[in-house]
Amino acid sequence: MPNPLAQRIEETLCPVIGEVLASVSIEVESKRVGKTPETIERSDLPDIAVNLLTALRLVVGEELAESAARKVRELA
Repeated sequence: MPNPLAQRIEETLCPVIGEVLASVSIEVESKRVGKTPETIERSDLPDIAVNLLTALRLVVGEELAESAARKVRELA
């Protein structure tokens, strides 16, 4: 069963980077915190948000990256 938190992160990222990149981002950022998308928890969101900010800056620029990272952080 998919993790509802991972699904919410994907829903948050989709408008910014699209469905495919959002899905890949969840996989990558979960691994960076030592988990899988199925095992991430709310307590992981601050670290995931920081990592996303760094990665997304390269793709969508500073403003959109900060907005997306803030929205992910607020899911906690």
